[in-house]
Amino acid sequence: MKRVLMVAYHFPPLAGSSGIQRTLRFAQQLPDFGWEPIVLTAHPRAYERVSDDLLGEVPANLVVHRAFALDTARHLSIAGRYLGSMSRPDRWMTWRWSAVAAGMRLIRRYKPAVLWSTYPIATAHRIGATLHRYSGLPWIADFRDPMAQEGYPADPKTWQCYQEIEETAFRKARFSVFTTPSAARMYADRYPQVPPERAVLIENGYDEESFAGLEASAVAKGSLNPGKITLLHSGIVYPSERNPTQLFWALRALRDAGQLSATRFVLRLRAAAHDQWLQALAVEHGVAEFVELMPPLPYREALEEMLRADGLVVLQADNCNAQIPAKLYEYLRCRRPILGLTDPAGDTAWALRQAGVQYIACLESQEEIMSVLPRFLEMLSNSQMALIESSIQSASRRQRAGQLAELLNGLIPAGLL
Repeated sequence: MKRVLMVAYHFPPLAGSSGIQRTLRFAQQLPDFGWEPIVLTAHPRAYERVSDDLLGEVPANLVVHRAFALDTARHLSIAGRYLGSMSRPDRWMTWRWSAVAAGMRLIRRYKPAVLWSTYPIATAHRIGATLHRYSGLPWIADFRDPMAQEGYPADPKTWQCYQEIEETAFRKARFSVFTTPSAARMYADRYPQVPPERAVLIENGYDEESFAGLEASAVAKGSLNPGKITLLHSGIVYPSERNPTQLFWALRALRDAGQLSATRFVLRLRAAAHDQWLQALAVEHGVAEFVELMPPLPYREALEEMLRADGLVVLQADNCNAQIPAKLYEYLRCRRPILGLTDPAGDTAWALRQAGVQYIACLESQEEIMSVLPRFLEMLSNSQMALIESSIQSASRRQRAGQLAELLNGLIPAGLL
């Protein structure tokens, strides 16, 4: 069986990021397509939060090497302060040196045919680039989302560092993989000298096995809040990229107009990560009675909660039009009604429409939310939203692993496949 060395910061026992699913599910499913993964990741000390809930899903025979890494903010700061150079391109820049040495040892021992590295920790692409240069192995750079963007990262020196890493990756990697069509087009336009076919789309997805037994359990437990319509957002609510200010204004206006009551409606924000800010925002806008802030759950429990919600909410600002939240694909698999609060012109809205979601309003527009939300709630009272089943099936992680295997096969001489 052919081997691929996968460089990924996000891997169990890291907790608190949906990004962990991409590498984990590829590592599980690539063997079914003739590829044996070897994972090069960071030592768990580098993770801010850890959990054992996904460790049991790491294949027993998977080679996983956890290279030395520190978090600059937690391990190398003095009185909470540290040099900016110690956090470029990110706070885990120390991972690079040990990972390159470990990667070369893994290459000599296991003789992989291809390298693969994955963002959003930019240091992973630095490791991939160095291993590619030292070994000569073909390299796939899994960007997922855009790196250097207008205004992000905010620090000019970090932005320059990102730009240098992305340019190296896009030029040197045989394929650059993106999770949204706009991101792939953006990079093809940004680097016109690179053949556009080297920018490839492999979306995120859901893992069917993770849902085993959950639907029956969800039915047995019933509604999250009996007697109330519960809309659920599961995952981080970023102050910029998922700011719910206009949603809160809309909730207040609808309440004041007599169209919404806290006795019949609740918005649950699960594992939002910015609870103090959100609580203050809800109080400021007079809608604290509508908002439930809930702590993180183990992964399968979080999926079960989605299955029990009356409706699922997508939050995505227009500064993320070239991105799609990974959670969206799990929402689709839950087959629950979805309210998309996102720019209708962005990729998130595109993915929702592909699946048959009709209730979409711009997150930055109180007026649009006030127009769409009552209609969505009325639909919940009368019927279930019908999603397009073929779109759900095609979004499985197994389908995505098959796409990656096709890319990997394209890097191997035909006689060796």
